Amino acid sequence: MKTQEIRIEDYNYSLPDERIAKFPLPKRDESKLLLYRNGEISESIFKHITDYLPQNSLMVFNNTRVIQARLLFQKETGARIEIFCLEPIEPHDYALIFQETRRCSWTCLVGNLKKWKEGTLSKTIFIKDEPVVLTADKKKSHGDTHLIEFIWDNEAYTFADILDAAGVLPIPPYLHRETEKSDLQTYQTVYSKIKGSVAAPTAGLHFTPEVLADIDARGIGREEVTLHVGAGTFKPVKSDTIEGHEMHTEFISVRRSSIERIKSNLGNIIAVGTTSVRTLESLYYMGVILDNNPEATSEDLVVKQWMPYDMNNNRLTAERSLQNILDYLDKHDADTLVTATQIIIAPGYEFKIVKGIVTNFHQPKSTLLLLISAFVKGNWKSIYEYALEHDFRFLSYGDSSLLI
Repeated sequence: MKTQEIRIEDYNYSLPDERIAKFPLPKRDESKLLLYRNGEISESIFKHITDYLPQNSLMVFNNTRVIQARLLFQKETGARIEIFCLEPIEPHDYALIFQETRRCSWTCLVGNLKKWKEGTLSKTIFIKDEPVVLTADKKKSHGDTHLIEFIWDNEAYTFADILDAAGVLPIPPYLHRETEKSDLQTYQTVYSKIKGSVAAPTAGLHFTPEVLADIDARGIGREEVTLHVGAGTFKPVKSDTIEGHEMHTEFISVRRSSIERIKSNLGNIIAVGTTSVRTLESLYYMGVILDNNPEATSEDLVVKQWMPYDMNNNRLTAERSLQNILDYLDKHDADTLVTATQIIIAPGYEFKIVKGIVTNFHQPKSTLLLLISAFVKGNWKSIYEYALEHDFRFLSYGDSSLLI
């Protein structure tokens, strides 16, 4: 069967609401850890994960930081409008847009859109006890998303300041609760650095400074990449087959030194989270693009959804592919690869770089569950049945697994 013909109903399972963790445990690393090694399933506690990692492993973490992407406005009529910032448009760069001091534009989702037909939304916020007037203007729409221009009247403050003062952290919709103050800390990894995600790379939520120190003490390598998680990560597959599902495009940034280290440790790469998996596997296909077109631009390097399956006869080694990227960076005198990916990893996919995954337990009929099934060669049901039968907690604030 072609990967595109996979029926999403075959990746359904019963997940009772009480098994969805609404809040994290008081101590992150006390969560349960399911171990899947060579087809055998057992369990431990997350703080002991280093006991089960191969000694020569290189763990790759996604250092993205969740932004307070939800902005709430109230019209004079009393109607509440929610604007959810998804992707920077002007300037079209995360680092630059957070530094803007007067105006910027984002692709957004709009809640209660029917109450905002026209006109400008406005609200007064306070930053360091100083009033700042923020306005939002809907410029154009494309399907479910809208181009929104934000303008504020004080150049002393950046858009990062605006979001920190007025934005609400977007926790997953399946938690069925409002964001609480505690989420500002618990819904960030302890190593988060680069602002841009609207959802946390939740596999990383289990790591504590103590676990990271234990990893270092045992001589296991740590490396970081950046993939800003989009709201599309929660988008359910509504089509009967996955061919009808459009993957969201996500921003990727990887330093040259990280690529060199990954290349030197091929065969030993443990990805922390599905976002790190998508980043690492996308790197391979970016190298394939460069192998076919050495003159490719950063726009050309964006990995399209079905590219791995359209090019499944490609036998370029991962080492050669990563070297192509390093050569590309040399050619452009660049220290960081900045591009995007739309990759979907599903059964039939051949992993090129990732040899192990640390990940949580995912929603039924989700693209994340397809990724896990691809990695464990279809054996996801036994893993999930074990987790359900042994009181594992599911989804973003739930327990974890180590798949090798």
